[in-house]
Amino acid sequence: MEINDGDEEEFGFSRNYFLAKDLGSTSIKKSTRKISDIDLVDEQELREAAANIEPKHEKEIIALTNSYKKLYSRWVFELRCGFGLLMYGFGSKKVLIEDFASTALTEYPVVVINGYLQSINLKQVIIALAELWWDHLKTKRKISSSAVAKVQQPFSSRSMDDLLAVLDGSQGEENDSFLCVVIHNIDGPGLRDSESQQYLARIASCSHIRIVASIDHVNTPLLWDKKMVHTQFNWYWYHVPTFAPYKVEGMFFPLILAHSSTAQSAKTAAIVLQSLTPNAQSVFKILAEYQLSHPEEEGMPLDNLYTVSRERFLVSSQVTLNSHLTEFKDHELVKTRRRNDGQDCLYIPLTVDALEKLLSEISQ
Repeated sequence: MEINDGDEEEFGFSRNYFLAKDLGSTSIKKSTRKISDIDLVDEQELREAAANIEPKHEKEIIALTNSYKKLYSRWVFELRCGFGLLMYGFGSKKVLIEDFASTALTEYPVVVINGYLQSINLKQVIIALAELWWDHLKTKRKISSSAVAKVQQPFSSRSMDDLLAVLDGSQGEENDSFLCVVIHNIDGPGLRDSESQQYLARIASCSHIRIVASIDHVNTPLLWDKKMVHTQFNWYWYHVPTFAPYKVEGMFFPLILAHSSTAQSAKTAAIVLQSLTPNAQSVFKILAEYQLSHPEEEGMPLDNLYTVSRERFLVSSQVTLNSHLTEFKDHELVKTRRRNDGQDCLYIPLTVDALEKLLSEISQ
């Protein structure tokens, strides 16, 4: 059997390859280094260093943003036609969408959902939407007094189907009458499960709801089937790269090259609290001061918190307190656990040092 030059060359290459593999397996030493051995920097220092990075191409980015602002009237027209707006592209779209809502949607009620948070209570969101829409209809006098009289049961005790029926009711059938829901990162960690997406699609399909949302994950379209995309959400896709940093969205995620610190935990919580109302901040202070003064207890009973808050004229009813607590829980500032006596109590998941620093931050 004759072997030509090409076959001999290929045979020699194969033989050398396996010979090298055999020799390499006996000489290569495994490293004993571990990821835990990496000297991580303090998260606060890393975030401050990242914040001091000088932005580039500012003029071009401003010109790009201004070009999007020229589309505001078109976006409003598409919302009035029944479409949902889905913004995608590199960079944070939070500032752009909120600017659009605050300047072009002043005639319509707007609710903002921060999908970049770790957990979101969609039932509370739908309750808030139903209450806001009902108040809007009463203000615009688009419902009769007899219809108002029929609404005896509070929205908080209704089922999801009943709440969605309110948003998809027969009152206010004009095209100009709708409630806009802004969802930052509809593909965020608190919303990307199948059940949440199904509820969001049902919300979007209501006749009095319009959705303006942003996405950032390349696989986000896999969350939706054909019916959700074309019938329920009815997306009108817009490529709007802003090249803006994800400052707010990234605040709730630990940096991979840093370890968390007391200062950073307190600072993150302080930033969240500053976005809430003064009364909500005062209610949080009551809970924090109780937790610091009663370190041996598992938390502050809900009844005690309501009594103290009412005495200080911070809340007028249990419903008002519950709305504050919902904000705290959605931002993971407050959690609930059951004491040994079976009573539910509230506590702040921060260390004593972090909690003391947080109180000093929000008291300034």
